[in-house]
Amino acid sequence: MKFSVNQQDLQQALNYCQGVIEKRSTLPILSNILLNAQNSKLTITATDLDLIFIHQIKNIEILEEGNTTTTSSIMYDIVRKFSSGKKINFNLTEISKLHLESEKSIFNLNCISSSEFPLTDENFNENQFSMKSKHLLKLLNKCKFSVSNDETRHYLSGIYLHQTEVEDKNYLTAVATDSHRMSISKIRLDQKIDFEPIILPKKTIFQLCSLLDTYDGDVKISNIKSKIKFELNDSILISKLIDGKFPNYIQVIPKNNQKKLEIDLKLFLNSVDRVASVSLDKKDGVKFNLSKDILNLSVNNTNSGDGKETLNVKFDHDLEISFNSRYLIDIASQIDGEKIEIFFNDTGSPALIKDPGDFDSIFVVMPMKA
Repeated sequence: MKFSVNQQDLQQALNYCQGVIEKRSTLPILSNILLNAQNSKLTITATDLDLIFIHQIKNIEILEEGNTTTTSSIMYDIVRKFSSGKKINFNLTEISKLHLESEKSIFNLNCISSSEFPLTDENFNENQFSMKSKHLLKLLNKCKFSVSNDETRHYLSGIYLHQTEVEDKNYLTAVATDSHRMSISKIRLDQKIDFEPIILPKKTIFQLCSLLDTYDGDVKISNIKSKIKFELNDSILISKLIDGKFPNYIQVIPKNNQKKLEIDLKLFLNSVDRVASVSLDKKDGVKFNLSKDILNLSVNNTNSGDGKETLNVKFDHDLEISFNSRYLIDIASQIDGEKIEIFFNDTGSPALIKDPGDFDSIFVVMPMKA
């Protein structure tokens, strides 16, 4: 195997691989990436057995086709320290040594035969649909912070993606909850799709977000029983799905929250962030003391002190309620409009948060016990 590739192209691909490969893998081959040079393309594959990432760099100069595997983290570390945009020459000298050269640097890396690399070939072609990358990224971003970290309830440790129908319109809807808060966001589909409901694991969500961040185009999505595949122009991500039943989230959405608070988003976000500064771990509740058109925010921490702030708002009732400040900041950071609308029922009931700039997203947050 002998080929040349541009430093930037390779660094970007290896950067994505770093997120897939487990740092402490028991199998040495899983710390490696598979390099395959043929037909003027370099294909790089990384896997942790649950997630497979495949990336192609096209139009590269290949003098000798072939494949091998080498340690991902070491290669990434070397490649990112080479001069940006320069040519890197690769040569598989012996079966177990990969020779790298760029400008005046020369490295020889240990390899493991590509025959040991675990690859699965699945046929995903049955039910495929496409959506714009920005739409998929929106769904993931609006929900990912609500994903649970509780290992015992594995079915909550991902985003529930499913098709919904409202007034004859079809949507791809995403939901995530950690039982203290919930995010729901949906994107209109051109037509009904053949798509079974799935729970997308947390690691896959974050990998997919980093890929979609730098990509503008269509994403092809196809799933078979226990796996899902996302295809971008030069990258493919195949992931196992979470096996479990997502709870009935519809019944958790508050139905009779009539007390509406309307407030400038930036003012609200900055204000909550400031008063929460006295609480080091952000675990202390931020207390809302609401009266007509006035919101008093306060945080009290027995060890470090207290903070208070007053905001002018639109509100017509009297209410006292406390929330985890981190939850409010997470939600407010995902709102597109200039205002945020919070609907209350009473002190002990969950609040419903809406985004006037995006009618397709809502958030529910449980109050803290005073």
